[in-house]
Amino acid sequence: MRILVVMSLCCLGAAAQEGGFQLEDVARAATVMVDGDLAKRIQTPRSVSSMLVEDPRDRWAASDKYEVDHAAFLTMKKTLTRLTRLCSATCDVNLWMPVPKKPGNIQVLIRTLNETSQFWPWGALTQETPPEMAGVLKTGQRVTVSRRPGIVSVLAPVHDSLGDIAGLVEVVSRVQPDPQENVQ
Repeated sequence: MRILVVMSLCCLGAAAQEGGFQLEDVARAATVMVDGDLAKRIQTPRSVSSMLVEDPRDRWAASDKYEVDHAAFLTMKKTLTRLTRLCSATCDVNLWMPVPKKPGNIQVLIRTLNETSQFWPWGALTQETPPEMAGVLKTGQRVTVSRRPGIVSVLAPVHDSLGDIAGLVEVVSRVQPDPQENVQ
């Protein structure tokens, strides 16, 4: 029942915003709906340990060994996909998690339908945590970012059952979406 109330409030708030651009509302809902305990279970321990080992003979070995707990992954992907439907504009809700045992690094665990992100360099398994993300992970405050022209993201914290910040979501949209962007 609580989730329905939050979703209803988001829709009411969205209707009042100009242009129907309600990334902030979706980010606020994501902070409540995205389960940080579930997010921590997505990547398997074996995958995490292989991710931290660099093979000089095969630079893609860590990516090839990436594996997930399928139940946790699918449950989270469904939640993130439902959150994208709260936007009247085309948007994505991506899940970002700190890299275990590698402070200062982060990885995108799940990207949604359009695979839009201001932060993910194509092909990267992990990367240094951008300052905006580091701020959200430290303070728990949502932040709106527009690093790349025509793209707006709202970063919001994801909490576990103890109230600790487990990761963050990036709610992102293009100001003017290009439906042919990924067609080659």
